[in-house]
Amino acid sequence: MSQKNRKQNRHARGQERDTTLYEGRNAVMELLRAGRTVDKLFVAPDQNGRMADIIALARQSGAVVTQVDRRKLDAMSETGVHQGVIAQAAAHEYVSIDDLLQVARDRGEQPLLLLCDGLTDPHNLGAVIRSAETAGAHGVIIPKRRSVGLTATAAKASAGALEHIGIARVTNLTAAIEQLKENGVWIFGADAGGDKSLYEADFAGAAAIVIGSEGSGLSRIVREACDFIVSIPMKGRVNSLNASAAAAVLLYEAVRQRLGEGYHG
Repeated sequence: MSQKNRKQNRHARGQERDTTLYEGRNAVMELLRAGRTVDKLFVAPDQNGRMADIIALARQSGAVVTQVDRRKLDAMSETGVHQGVIAQAAAHEYVSIDDLLQVARDRGEQPLLLLCDGLTDPHNLGAVIRSAETAGAHGVIIPKRRSVGLTATAAKASAGALEHIGIARVTNLTAAIEQLKENGVWIFGADAGGDKSLYEADFAGAAAIVIGSEGSGLSRIVREACDFIVSIPMKGRVNSLNASAAAAVLLYEAVRQRLGEGYHG
């Protein structure tokens, strides 16, 4: 059986079990720290003791810990960079937009959300989730169609952030934007052709930032649904940033403004 067919079969079995593989030390450790149920932990022989904490936490949580040859991990891996450990856990559950807004209310903060308009690279999605979590955003919203979901690669790229921030997956991104507007959230689309700089935008109130796809940016219908289109000033010869870098710049401008307003997120 070819490697491609083996991966397809593993993916199909994973769907039947409704489980996801989490790969790499950071992703697995944060999965365990978050209290998620881990069915099995597969680890390669550990020569340097780097897996000791992970193994101890997994056993404490009741997971079955199995030592396997690194070649088995290579065959299981979806990312190709498992770092000697793979956890099999229940598939990550998506939440609702109302859940994300409730997180903001529970913290006593104005909502700060990040929307992804058609990201197809799981590495980018994972990095965007990491930026959102570190900036204290209350959640990330992604569409079901023409967008990558929470794959093992996205989970690994998030460096564990996925376990600490809610992800809502919606059928229609423009409908999600309208729902946010009904809840008093202003929508800021990020685009090089924006009519104002992000430093002129007011992110101190309830705000949602929309990041476009890797190739074409914001789709026309999503762009039209935004309240404001903002751009990031470019001083070099390259006139664009990748999605995760753009998300980080915008989110941390929101953090800066909120700190100035006495924000304690």
